[in-house]
Amino acid sequence: MWRASGDESPNMDCIICCEPLTGGSSYDGDTTVVQLKQCPHVFHKSCLLAMYNNGPRDNCLQCPVCKTIHGVKYGIQPSGNMIYHVLPYSLPSYPECDTIRIIYDIPSGTQGPEHPMPGRKYTARGFPRHCYLPDNDMGRKVLRLLVKAWKRRLIFTIGRSSTTGEENTVTWNEIHHKTEFGCNRRGHGFPDPNYFSNVLSELEAHGVKDDDVYLWYPA
Repeated sequence: MWRASGDESPNMDCIICCEPLTGGSSYDGDTTVVQLKQCPHVFHKSCLLAMYNNGPRDNCLQCPVCKTIHGVKYGIQPSGNMIYHVLPYSLPSYPECDTIRIIYDIPSGTQGPEHPMPGRKYTARGFPRHCYLPDNDMGRKVLRLLVKAWKRRLIFTIGRSSTTGEENTVTWNEIHHKTEFGCNRRGHGFPDPNYFSNVLSELEAHGVKDDDVYLWYPA
């Protein structure tokens, strides 16, 4: 996840503790400096460890400068099912192809140790949820990434609903989906010329990228 940055510390501040990298960490005075492997940013080792230990401790670390995910990020999505199939109809702006329909189904249940309030009940409103993509190269690419995100428990989370204010309920986890079929009356359908660039950016923010991507029906 990181490597020693070399014999000389760079003449800049650690963005985590705001102390010079040429001196010690404000956490414990340790002067060890490390560089993250997948980006060029440098920190006190003690600061990175403290940041990790104060987070979910899920075997991944997000660079506080560029937001690159180091390791594999997993979420707290409750158990459920994801299936998908092709419909013989077209979406607005994509008359040349059929439509992929994704169906997510998550039941209500009890929160586990990884959730905000372990042992407390959570609700799952509005399931099953139906989402749509054009059955073309870009739509299939996004589908592959959504399958990967589902397996990593990143599509949904448990928290406060932004629409109803209900607490301890299953909500979307900042990866937008198109839930309107054949129209865009509420802003949740096609046409939307920016959707694919936006959703790919949202997936990448969770560490889900188009490398080593795979396609199968989730269990």
